[in-house]
Amino acid sequence: MAVKVFIDGHVGTTGLRIHEALAARSDIELIAPAEADRKILDVRRDFLRQADLAILCLPDEAAREAVASVAAGDTRIIDASSAHRVSLDFVYGLPEISDLQRESIREGRLVANPGCYPTSVILGLAPLLEEGFLRKEAPITIHALSGYSGGGRQLIEKWEDPRGDLAGLPFEAPYAFDRQHKHIAEMVHFCGLEQAPYFLPAVGPFASGMRVEIPLHASFLQPGATGATIHALLKDRYASELFVKVMPFSEEFLGDEKTLDPGRWNGTNAVSLSVLPHPDGHILLVGLLDNLGKGAAGAAIQNLNLMLGFPEDTGLRA
Repeated sequence: MAVKVFIDGHVGTTGLRIHEALAARSDIELIAPAEADRKILDVRRDFLRQADLAILCLPDEAAREAVASVAAGDTRIIDASSAHRVSLDFVYGLPEISDLQRESIREGRLVANPGCYPTSVILGLAPLLEEGFLRKEAPITIHALSGYSGGGRQLIEKWEDPRGDLAGLPFEAPYAFDRQHKHIAEMVHFCGLEQAPYFLPAVGPFASGMRVEIPLHASFLQPGATGATIHALLKDRYASELFVKVMPFSEEFLGDEKTLDPGRWNGTNAVSLSVLPHPDGHILLVGLLDNLGKGAAGAAIQNLNLMLGFPEDTGLRA
């Protein structure tokens, strides 16, 4: 018998991609209310309780209400919002953190999907902090560029509205630089940082794709932490991972203008990590991923596969 899955919020950007991927699978039975009823709270609650597993693609407050409505039941939950990412009641849904994390997801009832930006930040920085290559009190700066789909329907409509003349914008546009971004908490918690990073997100004139750059000043690296040793650490850490690609290392940058294309992994669940050394001893970590793939829908499907006992890569492209 196919497992019953309910996507609460399936008409949003992330929900649509999850729905498209799961609808093609014979091991999943998608259940959903009639279109006219999908916003009625009591109807949604009924479907949440019918489901073996529900994926919440909702605003934070609505996600909290949905979780509370099945608190006494046994429906398993994947929350794609940012409401529960550092909650003690939820397992953080980034299996590549460790074998223990993967097992916790498999066994968990409540799983919080990681944010798109923190995915590559955590995968890149956490091993360095754990192994003592980087001081935990180091002031970290993160510059990240995302496609406009990362902001949901409102931002998509803004960037695709011909009256706004944004489609051909020849530069990126910073946003949220005047407030603490909602992803900061999970970056600090799961990296093990002692202070919040200075996070500078920006939007580019493309629909999806993401590049996350983390410059590490030489003065905050511990002795022995070089480009080569950091690359070796990451290469070893993720050697058996299906979706994490540690790119080849060179003391000199051998790429071109397209090497760090934020859209490189679009349509996949892959995330790549590059270690780029500087002659002065500084290091630049660069993560590339699809903000709607490994940064959202792909991660949710990966977690669903783990929780339901399917092969981890079922329905996903690496």
